[in-house]
Parts: sequence; C-alpha cells; structure tokens
Amino acid sequence: MKQINLISQKTTYKLTGPGIDPNQNGTPVATLEKLISNFIGILTLVAVIWFTLQIIFAGLGMIGAQGDEKKLEENRSKLTNGVLGLFIVVIAVGLTALLSKLLGLSNPFDLEPIFKGMDL
Repeated sequence: MKQINLISQKTTYKLTGPGIDPNQNGTPVATLEKLISNFIGILTLVAVIWFTLQIIFAGLGMIGAQGDEKKLEENRSKLTNGVLGLFIVVIAVGLTALLSKLLGLSNPFDLEPIFKGMDL
C-alpha cells in the first residue's frame, strides 16, 4: 500500500476572479503609488482646464455685458477667481516639485521606502 504524505507536498494554487491583481505591476505599494499619482495628475489637469474656461467665459461675459455695471462686476469677480484658482494650482504643482527635489525624492508619492522603513 502506497502512503502519501500530504504535508510535505508543496502545491500552490492561483486564485483567479474579478478585480485588480495587486501584483500585476510589481508590488501592491507600487500599484497604490501609481493610482495616487494618476489621480492627482488627472485632478490637476481638470483644475487647469476648469480655471482656464472660467477665465475665458468671464472675458466673454464682460464683452457681452454691454456696459451693465452689475454684469461687469459679476464677471470681474469670476475673472479674479479664475486667475486666482489657476495661480494656486500652478504654485501647488511647482512647490510640490521643488520640495520633492530639495528632499531628494524623485517621486513625491514613492511610498515603498516609507513602508520598508516601518518593516511591514
């Protein structure tokens, strides 16, 4: 009679199913970094487009105000808010790049060294 020792067998099983494979692009931390970076990049692009459109529409509104002081003041406020918002987005991106360069980080959202330092 043949005896099989089930404990000594090293069988690995691959789990499949719906969802994102966390090891698809390397480590799960690298996947998280990529998601955060993409999300912030998309939000920055949307903000720049939004504030640029606000500036354009405020300018068009000022042209179409035809001397009406109430409409001119409303569009002047929109123009000021659009320029201020665009300025804040550009400064935030610039400061993030500057601080990451000064701290010696090639990628400000590089989380892997942080987790390695915590011995997780």
